[in-house]
Amino acid sequence: MGEEGVLETFSRASMGADFNIIEGVMGLFDGVDATEIASSAHIAKILNVPVVLVIDAHGVSRSIAAMVKGFADFDDVNIQGIILNNAGSERHIKLIKESILCAEIKIPVIGALPKSREISIPSRHLGLHMAGENKYDIKVLSDFIEKNIDLESVKMIANGFIAPQREFNEPDEKFAARVGIALDSAFCFYYLDAFDALRTSGAELIFFSPMCDALPEVDGIYMGGGYPELHVKELCASRTRDQIKKAADSGMPVYGECGALLYLNESLETDRTYRMAGVLGARSRMTGKLQALGYTEAEVTCDSPLAKRGRIIRGHEFHYSVTECDRDARFVYKLRRGKGISDGKDGLMEHNTMASYMHTHPASVSFNEFLRICCKFKR
Repeated sequence: MGEEGVLETFSRASMGADFNIIEGVMGLFDGVDATEIASSAHIAKILNVPVVLVIDAHGVSRSIAAMVKGFADFDDVNIQGIILNNAGSERHIKLIKESILCAEIKIPVIGALPKSREISIPSRHLGLHMAGENKYDIKVLSDFIEKNIDLESVKMIANGFIAPQREFNEPDEKFAARVGIALDSAFCFYYLDAFDALRTSGAELIFFSPMCDALPEVDGIYMGGGYPELHVKELCASRTRDQIKKAADSGMPVYGECGALLYLNESLETDRTYRMAGVLGARSRMTGKLQALGYTEAEVTCDSPLAKRGRIIRGHEFHYSVTECDRDARFVYKLRRGKGISDGKDGLMEHNTMASYMHTHPASVSFNEFLRICCKFKR
């Protein structure tokens, strides 16, 4: 999305807000390859925001002073505070604070979170459980934070930041299309910017669950990533699977990412092999091992439901499955970065359906081509 894209996204998301929190990804300095590009530190420097460093305190004390000193000296990121996670006793916290002071590090510890089962979030192969999967008591969470983090210090750090302002131009074209968005516990990985881009271009978004709902009256379908492998029995029992197959075969534009690729293929193997929608001539299998993780960049090699030939598209991939395709499979993407489905190729296409392992970020491609095909299909 580039630096300007970061500024625009933050400016749009922070409109009307009194307080903004940017959640970092991986470690502070982890970016593309051995560079700072796309790291949390890079984002902080683009936006000129202060950083609060969260450090796992389990099993260490004075060594944390060395970590903080290393982070502070490594780059000119504006680290303004430290929060200790998995902190032990009061003595443990006191020892860490004294070690930081003795090392003459002028970054205050503004919070120390003790271990607590009440607030812990379980994780699995694609990361933490989604927010809606566990019932948390908001009062318990807020009391825990107020007790263990100096919120006045957090506010002081934030008050020193001035949010960037950007003007947003209306798109040149508008498309009055109804787009079905698969959204449930099986399909839940989306860039919210994608929804904004679709709406800005005139689309009406109709959310539905492939597990529970019939396919609504729409002109096109967008299916994101998620956990179809965890809900494969429900997905196979739903009549929506065959409805999507029928719609795709009739020429309705269908765009899918990662988990949607598994769903739109012929079969998915988990504990056994399940028949899936069968729109695409491929078969997927869960491996139990990480198959791909990282940023992607792809060249569009033929006209597709998402973009015309020659377009460069960026996004990311993160999955534990492998997919085997028919010999005559048509691929839309040639990857410049990333693994894809096979031999650096990604984006299987059949009729007006295209699905890839890559989660495409809308900053690199508008949805105009997709919506144009939706409108054409409607007519």
